[in-house]
Amino acid sequence: MGKRSEPRLDIQVPVRIFGTDKSGSVFSRKVITVNVSRAGIEVAEVELQLAIGEIVGLTYASKRGHFRVKWIGTLGSSKEGHVGLLNIAPEKPLWDFAIPTVASDTYEAGAVERRKHPRFRCQNAVEVHVEGGPSYWGNVADLSLGGCYIETPIPLDPGTKVSVAIWIEQTKVISQGTVIHRTPGLGIGVRFHHLSSADQGIIGLFLGRVSPLFRKPLRNLTT
Repeated sequence: MGKRSEPRLDIQVPVRIFGTDKSGSVFSRKVITVNVSRAGIEVAEVELQLAIGEIVGLTYASKRGHFRVKWIGTLGSSKEGHVGLLNIAPEKPLWDFAIPTVASDTYEAGAVERRKHPRFRCQNAVEVHVEGGPSYWGNVADLSLGGCYIETPIPLDPGTKVSVAIWIEQTKVISQGTVIHRTPGLGIGVRFHHLSSADQGIIGLFLGRVSPLFRKPLRNLTT
């Protein structure tokens, strides 16, 4: 178990989580918070088969946020039925009560898969071109040299081939990619293929600039 560098507020309030489970089935369930911070939430009473790294939606009162599954409590342990969620847009207000100052949270429960390329939160415009299909705009919510998560209500099945053009300041970097997971109504995860050395350099420099703003990269994901 890791150590938290961010104090969390122990508070129990009802929330609703929704998305797709391990089997690809859509769900929408009421659960209860255990503790809350700007960077993440621990929830209990989760009777779902979720996957580490997947994106879920969460609603509290009339507000909605997007979270990535960071850890899942081990069966038979005191954390069974508990799930740790990482807020992918902590700058957006969600709660109607005061919470601790934002900082990093390195808590882990059990073994967690680690990325080859750490991702960092960002907000960059992106053009998505579906192979043999339509094109549309979205926003990149997190980015690495290996892939990105694109916020879009347009569902694309895992395995779909796409071309993505991400705007980084005044420069556009382009890569072929494959959709590796989707969350209906929220977005898609894309793994990059054929990213040029020049574009790798542009992304690397950009991530080097934004990483101090968020203290820690987003880890324990799938790309």
